[in-house]
Amino acid sequence: MLKNLSYTQKQALLIAVVCCALLGLYLTLGPPHLLAKSESPDFCASCHVMEAQHTAFMHAGAHRRFKCVDCHLPNDNLASHYIWKSIDGMKDVLFFYSGKVPEKITLSEHGAKVVKANCIRCHETLVSQMDTSRNCWSCHRRVTHTGTGALQTNPLLQTNP
Repeated sequence: MLKNLSYTQKQALLIAVVCCALLGLYLTLGPPHLLAKSESPDFCASCHVMEAQHTAFMHAGAHRRFKCVDCHLPNDNLASHYIWKSIDGMKDVLFFYSGKVPEKITLSEHGAKVVKANCIRCHETLVSQMDTSRNCWSCHRRVTHTGTGALQTNPLLQTNP
């Protein structure tokens, strides 16, 4: 394909590729702490449809010291983390600006796998002897955004005083 291009077209293509690479580097490293800001809970809550989730997160006890991306993005390696950050971020932008934000925000199947993997990663010593086939939040309901602050527990685990 490149053989069919003229010298001028090849130069234009090279300039376009270099410009895209420089733009990518600038957006990643350029503006002061842009990458860090985009991983903060306040950035995630800047979209008005996430207000309820952010409010619940701020009352999430021990988990509120984490960033949204600690649970909601793959953290097994940097490449996977930033690839999914880009995919999820663009999906969120498209939903928001198209006006097609669902009334009830729920985890996708992929999102549930990521959150579960991050729960297991953080609580590895606690869950090493447990059956991890179920989702953590099926028992630990108060860690979900909608269960935070509510006294929701598994009725099978409750004891009578």
